[in-house]
Amino acid sequence: MPAFTTARLTCSPLHESDWRFFLALQQDPDVMRFVAQNRPAEAIREAFDSRLAPWLPGSPHWLCLVVRDSASRTPLGVTGYIHREEDCAEVGFLFAPSAQGKGYGFESLQALLAYAFGDGGIRRMTATVTAGNVASRALLEKAGFTLEGELRESYFLAGRWQNDWLFGLLKHEFQTRKGA
Repeated sequence: MPAFTTARLTCSPLHESDWRFFLALQQDPDVMRFVAQNRPAEAIREAFDSRLAPWLPGSPHWLCLVVRDSASRTPLGVTGYIHREEDCAEVGFLFAPSAQGKGYGFESLQALLAYAFGDGGIRRMTATVTAGNVASRALLEKAGFTLEGELRESYFLAGRWQNDWLFGLLKHEFQTRKGA
């Protein structure tokens, strides 16, 4: 399974020992505000367990990497992607409130995209963001994603229908930005 190291971060596959951190992320209302409704711990555990299975490019489940501070080994968030087609995938990420706004999301996303567009065999990466999540939108745009559209009343969250922003990034666009 893939793992990455950046200047400040280590991104490695989710392990059983990460359960408490994963649960805390999923139960934090600030983290989940634009992602999902409150769920019981049993439902979160099912999502966690599905991400523990060994992952290879093309696997039908999420690649889930825990993003840690390399020096302290403190978990900061999770990132990963899931194949939607053979060479197309959707990226996702969640970061603890204490880790937000410090560049960790961008740094880990760059490493994830380098893997996906390289060894991962991905041609097109997408992201779906609940409209109003300006932090995630800014991160994706900084990483080179293009806003491709908006699905109106696409997702029921917080007692009402929400719009979704759809983003995309092509392999050649990423390589051009990286100078590859």
